[in-house]
Amino acid sequence: MGPGLSSGWLGRGLGPADTHFWLAQAQAVAPQPYSPVSWTPYSGGAAILLAILLLALAGGCAYAGRRLARPLSIAQQGRVAAGFMIAIWLLTICNFAIALLLYGLELKQAYPTFVSRHPRVGTGIDAPVTFFVILYLTRRWGWRLALASAFIGMAAAPMLFELPFDLIVMRRTIPPLPTYPAIHRLMFFLPLFLMEFSTMSLLTLLPTVRVTAGACYAVAGMFAVFALWAAFGFAFPSEPLPLALNVISKILCFVAGIMLFVWREEGDAPESEGRRSSGAIKEAGNRPVLSEET
Repeated sequence: MGPGLSSGWLGRGLGPADTHFWLAQAQAVAPQPYSPVSWTPYSGGAAILLAILLLALAGGCAYAGRRLARPLSIAQQGRVAAGFMIAIWLLTICNFAIALLLYGLELKQAYPTFVSRHPRVGTGIDAPVTFFVILYLTRRWGWRLALASAFIGMAAAPMLFELPFDLIVMRRTIPPLPTYPAIHRLMFFLPLFLMEFSTMSLLTLLPTVRVTAGACYAVAGMFAVFALWAAFGFAFPSEPLPLALNVISKILCFVAGIMLFVWREEGDAPESEGRRSSGAIKEAGNRPVLSEET
């Protein structure tokens, strides 16, 4: 480019200084990311009513734990029923993944600058810790049952938190999707509820699981934390207090999952120190689905 052309561009106001000006102006008018707090907090009488309901649930779980004189066994499922349960569980995961994808596409179409918030609530640490703790607790049943127990226990524990949590925030999620926000919420939450129920149902496949007083007390503590959270509006965990309550309640749900495997009865003592044969893992005349063959 010759000097004449260069001076001509500069004469038209396209020199370095003006270029910086136009870039700064373009950045100033660029749309800012839209990042709401995911759900509207409770207030007034609704917050008080929610706190009372959650306290009642906490009291009921604590009472159940106190009345539970001995660990309560869960009826074992047959192999056919177990196969159906696992298939349904896998299908619900696929169904929820598709619903999540469609909801996200609709959300980005309605709000192009939307950016979701992801507060750190400790699940990435709680889940692997729960896995290894359950693996250690169930080691006497053999490695196959121990691995199955650790995986299912780790997967089912957060569902104890997610199910009541999702019921609380479902009607208050934002931003709403036009033109039928209620239908879009159901499109997202119904597959999520199915996944939560089907995941928890896998616990019935494990002879290593008992409903214990410790599990009841941990769930009671989780609901008590929920009640305190509701007293402050059950706000999104973007501030220190809601974040702390979220983290504490999440820890308690994993503790409840672990406590399902913390039990010992005289008739259920292992026959040998390291392993337990499948013939000794029979309850009520039914052979458990997940058993360790010797």
